[in-house]
Amino acid sequence: MIDQYRQAYQEEARELLSELEAALLALDGDRTNLDVVGRAFRALHTIKGSGAMFGFDDIAGFTHHLETAFDQLRNGKLAVTADLIALALGASDQIKAMLEEAGGARPADPGRSAEILAAVRRLTDPSGSVIASPAGGNHEPQLNLEPQLNNEPQLNNEPQLNNEPQPNIEPQWEKDAPARDWRIHFRPAPDILSNGANPLRLFSELRELGALQVRVDTAEVPPLAEMDAERCYLIWELVLNTPAPREAIRDVFIFVEDDSELSIETTEFQSTAGEASSQASAQPAAARPPLAVVVRQSAAGAPAAAAHAAKSIRVSADKLDQLINVVGELVTVQARLSEASARSNDAEILEIAEVVERLTGELRNNSMSIRMLPLRSTFERFRRLVHDLGIDLKKDVELAIEGADTELDKTVIDQLNDPLVHLIRNSMDHGIETPQARRAAGKKPKATIQLAAMHSGAQVLIRVEDDGRGLDAGAVRARAVEQGLIETGARLSEAEIFALILEPGFSTAREITDVSGRGVGMDVVRRSVEALRGTLEIANRPGAGMTVTLRLPLTLAIIDGLLVRVGAAHFVLPLANSLECVELTRRDVAEGRGNHIAKVRGEIIPYIRLSEYFQMQAERREREQIMVIETEHGRYGFVVDQVLGDHQTVIKNLGKTYRNVAEVSGATILGNGTVALIIDPHRLVQNVIQAASEDQRRRTAGIHRNRGAYAQK
Repeated sequence: MIDQYRQAYQEEARELLSELEAALLALDGDRTNLDVVGRAFRALHTIKGSGAMFGFDDIAGFTHHLETAFDQLRNGKLAVTADLIALALGASDQIKAMLEEAGGARPADPGRSAEILAAVRRLTDPSGSVIASPAGGNHEPQLNLEPQLNNEPQLNNEPQLNNEPQPNIEPQWEKDAPARDWRIHFRPAPDILSNGANPLRLFSELRELGALQVRVDTAEVPPLAEMDAERCYLIWELVLNTPAPREAIRDVFIFVEDDSELSIETTEFQSTAGEASSQASAQPAAARPPLAVVVRQSAAGAPAAAAHAAKSIRVSADKLDQLINVVGELVTVQARLSEASARSNDAEILEIAEVVERLTGELRNNSMSIRMLPLRSTFERFRRLVHDLGIDLKKDVELAIEGADTELDKTVIDQLNDPLVHLIRNSMDHGIETPQARRAAGKKPKATIQLAAMHSGAQVLIRVEDDGRGLDAGAVRARAVEQGLIETGARLSEAEIFALILEPGFSTAREITDVSGRGVGMDVVRRSVEALRGTLEIANRPGAGMTVTLRLPLTLAIIDGLLVRVGAAHFVLPLANSLECVELTRRDVAEGRGNHIAKVRGEIIPYIRLSEYFQMQAERREREQIMVIETEHGRYGFVVDQVLGDHQTVIKNLGKTYRNVAEVSGATILGNGTVALIIDPHRLVQNVIQAASEDQRRRTAGIHRNRGAYAQK
């Protein structure tokens, strides 16, 4: 079980490190924002405390010293500087390396840890000395968080924790502030032990703040035969004499407070630190201020917090994938049941089939919603990338995020990181100018990269836009000719020229650097997007910037589809893009005069006959049907023989053999056991447009050749 909790800690620590990184980058933009300092401190405190609980003592000890620095920031003892932020970001990276090491990756560099700790020590204790380690370099004292027994004066003769010497840490409050007694009532959640927490470690942290007296209430401990070894029955009443404020005491309980009963109340008994120490040693226990039990907030407060905490659980992605697979199989079986019941004409079976269909639909929707996650965490991690690249390239760039709450399937999100990294690096290196060049061009010295997301039917549009110099069509064309991608006299539209930057090996950079120049960036983006059954669009504004839009499906598992028939074959069209269905008669075809166009509600709609496109041997019917679909190129019609109705479509991969069939995004199994191909309308329309453009270019080239031959004659 402890392995399970250690793994949970590693996952939570990674999330906390993302929060820490976001706070540090926000602090770099506003160095007077104490709320952001508090965010960073809480993240560090939780990483440290939870790490000590689950045996990550190296992480706890390392994080403790960084936490000290941010506590000084909170209390105005330390100023926010660029060096401090860079140091904290480096420390965050080192904690990540320690977590990876715990997960079986290569060991974290101990020399790097010592270097960071020495720098932190110089910031937090400029007058202190750094101890040299035998191996050379600097070695910081590690935090000893192991609880042991002590010789502290006791109340009611209860056994106490020890007063083990703690690291020499400067207090983060006024040294001359008067010490006072704080009454602490702590009733942990019954499952605190089974969750991996250890109350004794909390008391060890309290002793870092001052003299601690502990009394244990055992009134709720049941007889031995009825005792659950993993349940906590104890209640602690504590008196802490310290000059520390209430917030510093509450920080000790920060990651167990919500599930526990906790109150921190001061008494009227106050003294200076020296007086408190002498009185504590001179007065007998009975003469100390009496302890009072104070329930936190109200009687309903703790249960409400516990109930709130119980609403959220962690589930591994593998288990979610298994659930979706099972639901997908269930949807297929349900389709077979519905078809069989329709053939049977049995009223009772039809009723059962309808109930199963309704429940299957609800199960499908709920299971799919579990996998839908907001893009916020994915987007926020790129602030660090922009920050670091800005320093390396000596460019001042701000990352603006829009639509971060847009939800997308976790499977798609997991594959988004690489293409977005390449797009941002490309904008930073090639698109964004230096501050001096931007001033000369009449722009603001600080550039902006916008990362935005929005829903569009059954798809999500992700846009990476910069306000840099944009693409130079002439330079791209010249580089493509130089690399042998096109011929010197080739006639290309602007869109086709810009599409060349997606070719493998293409790069306009003349020198290879750490950021770019190897020609693998945009090619990776294209391949990654195509693997997700998405499309990529480039919009250029010469001198004003470039926009790359990724059009991605909401999910790769199950979609709402529209089942259609062409001859003996069946196809599925995405329901979210389907607008309406109209009839196509022989008269409508004749009015088109050989062009594939139809008039729908006063609007001319081009259409594609699927039987002709896929070269199917199908007899043309007297009356056909046009499904009007909204695509990225506008409204297009798809001519089919019959529209059969809605269909819950479980997407199956066609395998490597058909990976180059761009017009088909997958297949599904129908209720009768046959296979229906899932059409990607955007790709299909795009291919038709490109084919028509190529035919026009060939005809134009043929005319020019004929005119040249005639002139020679």
